Amino acid sequence: MVDLEDIVKFFNQFFAVEGFIDDQGGVYRPSQRPIQRFGLALEPWSELTAWANTHRLDALFLHRPWKLEPSQLSPDVGVVAYHLAFDERMTLGFNPRLAEVLGMSNLEILGEKAGRPIGMLGKISASSFEQYSDYVNQIFGGHDAVYPCGDEIKSVAVVGAMTDALVREAAERGANLYITGQFRQPAKLAVAQTQIGVIVVGHRRSELWGLQALSGVVRERWSELEVVDAQR
Repeated sequence: MVDLEDIVKFFNQFFAVEGFIDDQGGVYRPSQRPIQRFGLALEPWSELTAWANTHRLDALFLHRPWKLEPSQLSPDVGVVAYHLAFDERMTLGFNPRLAEVLGMSNLEILGEKAGRPIGMLGKISASSFEQYSDYVNQIFGGHDAVYPCGDEIKSVAVVGAMTDALVREAAERGANLYITGQFRQPAKLAVAQTQIGVIVVGHRRSELWGLQALSGVVRERWSELEVVDAQR
């Protein structure tokens, strides 16, 4: 039978939490309850109680747990929480699972923060901007903005940040498309001068993709668990 400590031990290894000195995550609300049904959500919301009761959850993963009220869950429902590690591992950063879905190969690190990679660069099969933008939309369920380029897309950068230096480095290393969560104005000149294409998928869309991907990771680890993710 799976318990909360089993899940935390697996997540700590999967997220490589030793690299996150001030934001390692782990048990947020302890429980000794055996786990058969495990839920995943980005954060508490008004219908959390009804959702947890409907699915008879034994434990819950939260990305942003801080607004969780004690009354929203039964007292014996345990909670684990990972914030920065989830963002960097499961959304727009050095994320091999996402790279595979995006058709990227020959991955290289692009950018670092506190010794951890914050982005990736990889090759894709040649595609027009319009074709690949549509492909990205299908993966994330939409986008916030696109800045097309005239070049055929052959190399893609996926980065959880957007600075002048990162955009220029991506272009210098051969990327002609930059995928990120939010367009940052300090990078506007670099985009114009390098003529790199940009797709801004939106931070929440990337989080929802990451949550769905994480539910798959848990299913792969424990075939006996019933896993439910709140896609909202």
